[in-house]
Amino acid sequence: MTRSNPLKWWNLLFYLGVILVNTLSVALPLGGNSTREISDKYHTYLTPAGYAFSIWSLIYLLLAGFVIYQFRSDSGSRDSVQSIGIWFILTCIFNMSWLILWHYLYIELSLAAMVLLLISLIVVYRKTRRIDRPTTGERWLIRLPFSIYLGWISVATIVNVSVVLYKNDWGGFGLDGTVWAVIMLIVGALLAVLVSYPYRDSFFPLVFVWAFIAIALEQRDTENVFLTGSITAGLLLLYSLWLALTPRRRRA
Repeated sequence: MTRSNPLKWWNLLFYLGVILVNTLSVALPLGGNSTREISDKYHTYLTPAGYAFSIWSLIYLLLAGFVIYQFRSDSGSRDSVQSIGIWFILTCIFNMSWLILWHYLYIELSLAAMVLLLISLIVVYRKTRRIDRPTTGERWLIRLPFSIYLGWISVATIVNVSVVLYKNDWGGFGLDGTVWAVIMLIVGALLAVLVSYPYRDSFFPLVFVWAFIAIALEQRDTENVFLTGSITAGLLLLYSLWLALTPRRRRA
């Protein structure tokens, strides 16, 4: 007997809610502040070039694939889908909350929403990685979307922290802001490796490559940040290719 997926309609509804809030954030914009204006207002040494945010289009396209996948009779009832349902709804709630708080310049509260989004995505990511012998659909419509999503939110959280610290005139324990930017880029690169290696996930670090190149280009006038961003992006690209080309050993 095939189990129904009672959350699929809720997942669709909240996904459409995220798309609506994102559309309003650009069209109105929400709070009268565009994303570019807020980025310029709180420009830090970790602010990426504007094109980096185009990755959201890819993320939402992949998430649309996940939502549609649930409506297939042969896939919507699978454990891989059922176990994510409520957590996907939470990611949508925190995503919308972050956008509203960010555009209305509640920067500290937006960081809290971002952290909650990060935590919920970590839960979803771990669930997707527990899928034993994933089908093609599970590989491309469940695992891939949340690899890219978690990767971007991991970077975005680091950037959001830097914005909050900048807004509140944090002294950095006497260290220059560029030094902290270098430290956070290195920490981010290590995070990309630590998360992806146990799962042999070559897509997760690629998001960091995308973000770090964008940061390097935006900070090209700040030599140590530019160099660190460029070098870490290059190393992560090589690491990602190594993961993709080195098959994981199956347990005997």
